[in-house]
Amino acid sequence: WSRWRPAKSWETIRGRAFAVAQQVAAAQAGNPTARQLHLELRVLALLEDLRENFRPRALDLRHRKRTVPPVVYLPRVTEEDGGLLLLRTISDVRSRRSEVDPLLVLAAVPASERLRPRIPADPEPADLPGRPDADDEEETFGADARYQRWVTNLNAGQSPGRAATLPWILYIPMPGDELRHRRSAQHSTDRIRRTPAWLLWSRPCLAVVLALGLAAGFLGNHYLAGRYCEGRLLGSNTDSVRHGGHCVGVATGNVRLAQGNALSLSGAGKGVTFDAVERAIRAENAAIGPRDAHVTIVYAGPVTAARQADTRKGLEEITGVYLYQHYANVSTDQPTKIKVLLANADQNMLHVIPMARHIADLARRDRSIVGVVGMGRDTTETEQAARILKAAGLPVVSTTNSGSHLARRLSNWFGLAATDEEEADALLVVARQLAAREKGAQGAVLSRSVGSEKDFYTTEQARVGKHMLAEAGFAPAPSRTYRLSAEGEPELTTPIGDICGSQPVPKALYFAGRVEDVPNLMSQLGSTPGCSGRGITVFTGDDLTKSNYEEGEALRIPDEVTLYHFALAPMDLAATTGFYIDAHRVLMELLPAGARRTALADPARPWTDALFSNGQTVLSYSATAVLYRAARNGDVPQTAAETWADLRWHPVPNLPVGTVGFAGSRPYAEQRGHGYEIVRVSYDGGEVRSVNVCGRPAGSVAPLTAPPGPGGADPHTICRLS
Repeated sequence: WSRWRPAKSWETIRGRAFAVAQQVAAAQAGNPTARQLHLELRVLALLEDLRENFRPRALDLRHRKRTVPPVVYLPRVTEEDGGLLLLRTISDVRSRRSEVDPLLVLAAVPASERLRPRIPADPEPADLPGRPDADDEEETFGADARYQRWVTNLNAGQSPGRAATLPWILYIPMPGDELRHRRSAQHSTDRIRRTPAWLLWSRPCLAVVLALGLAAGFLGNHYLAGRYCEGRLLGSNTDSVRHGGHCVGVATGNVRLAQGNALSLSGAGKGVTFDAVERAIRAENAAIGPRDAHVTIVYAGPVTAARQADTRKGLEEITGVYLYQHYANVSTDQPTKIKVLLANADQNMLHVIPMARHIADLARRDRSIVGVVGMGRDTTETEQAARILKAAGLPVVSTTNSGSHLARRLSNWFGLAATDEEEADALLVVARQLAAREKGAQGAVLSRSVGSEKDFYTTEQARVGKHMLAEAGFAPAPSRTYRLSAEGEPELTTPIGDICGSQPVPKALYFAGRVEDVPNLMSQLGSTPGCSGRGITVFTGDDLTKSNYEEGEALRIPDEVTLYHFALAPMDLAATTGFYIDAHRVLMELLPAGARRTALADPARPWTDALFSNGQTVLSYSATAVLYRAARNGDVPQTAAETWADLRWHPVPNLPVGTVGFAGSRPYAEQRGHGYEIVRVSYDGGEVRSVNVCGRPAGSVAPLTAPPGPGGADPHTICRLS
């Protein structure tokens, strides 16, 4: 019989059942051998029943670990009542079926009865333990000696040559005085020792273990659900964890980072929400078959925030990534598809290190990941996060991060943004002309101090801004810093009061802060004595490009104040009109059915529309294009290491910001060829007016110069590309 041969096994079972049926029929006909076999079969069934009925349906498993055998007590056994026949048959069955569980039968046999085998063979030796006429054996041998002799002869008694014996029956004669009634005081009861096995398999113990297991499972599931964004007791998704109610890490599986985020794009993108863009990316990913050639690009940025309005940077950058994914997968139907994963470092990239660790862990499991796009905010932890990605073999193509130190210290850093030092060198052209017009004018630096927001951008801006003002010819005035309140508001009253109260009042101010602090700065300059009504030029970096004043954000620049800021995406210099038209059409397809579509404000100059004007979308689009072009060799996808190497070989032309590439750049050195523009902002006629003064497209290394002419130049043409 074998469970692996069911057909043969059933044939065997049927054959044995037929043989048994024949023996039963023969027993009914009077065959002595068949009757003996029939009797043994029934006794065997009785033994099996006794075993099964020893707590058969108990909720514990103690009957599997019992310390004593089942006990059957027969108070009077004679030949007439069949008791002696039963004892003889049990001994025979036990000899044949040694695997049967132990059974102890206590039988009281009257002295007149003789417990012999049914068919005696040779006369038994006088010393056999089963000899029924050894009534005086108690005097010859003690009880222990009788038991040892019985155990010694047990195996021998089962041999064919000793078949006349009953090997499993231990004959113990009882004297008359032992059978007399004794007082209860002479009897004692010993409790059965409870072994650890008995305690382990007891019902109370199992109930406690079950309760503890359920409680541990509930608490474990609750802990995992609170720690991971898709956490459960079995099969947790560990690619993202919860920080302050937001998911930090990589959105894989069913994790959604922008689910329910109704923040929509500006300008002609009104109605296209963050939630819709994320769903569109997931739909593009789902359209890639398991056997389709593809590469995976991870976007890393601030996807979540305490307020939905603060997720605009993440929305606009992810929109650019999606636009290129759609362009490669659908519009041009490239053989190598792009799969995009979103990685979140939370508001202001405050959790960039845990995000980088999750990306690195996932990249070690998913070899299709070729690099990271984003990392657009320079914090005190950005370099460490980039090193984590470097250890995982991933290049980083940054969008708006202007940190000057990153390319010099990291071989896997490829930045599309002009560095802080490049920004200062470009603004120097403007600052020199202003300083030349007013000899002896002072210049001061106002910077945001680094606090819990870990903002390293402002520290770098303060350093390069101070150097720029001094090189331009402004007399240095004491630098000032400001902090943020507990509510996140800039505390500018004291530092602006110190600047405006100095003698003389500085004519130039380099503001090393963030875009959200600019309205407060302008309000303070317009209302603080000493600065109010005085012509002051304010220089600042690239963060002001994130402003959305055309969309109704409050900004009131004093009439006498002129603001110059830096723009990282010189879209009007590249003037790739077709990209903006196609991008607007693709985004309109994400609107709900029947929703009103917003047209571009100026189709001839679509980059001026608020949908694109701050450059976040076109920079992330360009970064994704650069990484994707390096991630494939013809139609064959490459590994992350090959992508890293190819980033320094192949420039990508005809992008919305110009030609982007890192050909010729060396590791641990400055990267050249960044595009940028200088923008002048003023308040005229009750409106904020922005004018692009000059700049250069991406791919150019020509410096900006001041135009010729005595006494400076017209403020509208204050610099040019040499």
